[in-house]
Amino acid sequence: MNDQIFRSPDYSRSRWAYTLECAFEYFVALMVADAFLANLLSHMQIPDAVIGIISSLIALAFLFQLAAIFVAQRITNVKKVAILIHCIGQMFFLLLYLLPFLPIPAQLRTVAVIACVLFGYFGNYLVVSVIFKWGNSFVNPNRRANFAGTKEMISLLAGTVVSLGVGHAVDSFTEAGNVTGGFLFIACMMLVFNLGDFICLMLMKNQTHERVDRAQVTPFWQVVKQLLTNKSFVCVVILGTLIQASTYMTMGFMGVYKTKDLLLSVGAVQLINIAGCLARFLLTKPFAAYADKRSYVKGIRLGMIIALIAFVINMFTTPHLWWLVIIFTLVINVSYAGTAQNMMNIVYSYVDSKYFVEASAIKNSISGLCGFGASILGGLILDAVQANGNQLFGMTMYGQQLLSAISALILIGAILFSKLVLEKKPIIAK
Repeated sequence: MNDQIFRSPDYSRSRWAYTLECAFEYFVALMVADAFLANLLSHMQIPDAVIGIISSLIALAFLFQLAAIFVAQRITNVKKVAILIHCIGQMFFLLLYLLPFLPIPAQLRTVAVIACVLFGYFGNYLVVSVIFKWGNSFVNPNRRANFAGTKEMISLLAGTVVSLGVGHAVDSFTEAGNVTGGFLFIACMMLVFNLGDFICLMLMKNQTHERVDRAQVTPFWQVVKQLLTNKSFVCVVILGTLIQASTYMTMGFMGVYKTKDLLLSVGAVQLINIAGCLARFLLTKPFAAYADKRSYVKGIRLGMIIALIAFVINMFTTPHLWWLVIIFTLVINVSYAGTAQNMMNIVYSYVDSKYFVEASAIKNSISGLCGFGASILGGLILDAVQANGNQLFGMTMYGQQLLSAISALILIGAILFSKLVLEKKPIIAK
């Protein structure tokens, strides 16, 4: 495609709108993760292990991307479909913070929470690959990593301000003895974020396609077979699976660990998270430049090495050494600068771009399912350690420390796999 078209006003406006849309979506994601979510679920008297599993439902929700295969082949108006489905999903996340005000029986609270989380992620992940491909269609293929880095930096910087402000407000409500007031405040903020998300999507240039005849639609299993016979793509799926397993084995249980065992307030946790986001912000551009110059797989491997260091640090985090969680948060966030966007873009390296949505859906669904399985296993391990009085082989050890050790071992395998197998696969032309 002529480089001149990427400089056109329509394309420039669409890139900025997509960049800001990602920021608003990130703000909502912050509200349904870590200490914010753990604080809400703890107030609703949901057990720690269940909180960790619910926090990891994002991994299981990746299965919803399989439905994107059907959407991608039948969609004629990208803008209309993306906005409708995405915005409905975001509203379910808002509903999550209204549950404490609803007369829900105690035995149904967990069901209601899971329903809101799953429906929210369903709306999000049904069209996430569609929106990603739509937004990136306005970006020069040779500058995708650079654009992703800039987009991520804006989200992170704005996210630090949002999380700091909301965290401070929640702590103020809590100190005043009005915990539910904090939840209502978060719900109002999420409504504002969702409106911003909607406006940004409306500002993006539309993409329309000719209506595909049913006879011309490639059958689901044929698409799956075609992609899974691509050995390079299979290796990408395996790498994504290992990364997801290492992440969800531990991270879903860190929110409750910080607030209950390390006795940190929601505000303090957000300050730590902000520091981590700033560290990621400062290194996002260098990581993006490294990936554009070398390759996405090398950028991912550098991120995994840093994540390995983070989990080793977390193995030693205890109430007496609580400050290690600060270092852990800083290091793990820096690792995301290497893995997050590159794991999305790496599909372009091994799969024809016309199959990007389908390939991303399959990759994310398989790796997400394995990630959720890791969180289930992590919950069982956490329950066992807590039931034993936080003792293991006669030593005092918290479940999150043991989970971090398992995550570290998985990452070692992922690093070796990326070096010895995936890196040797030929990359297709952009």
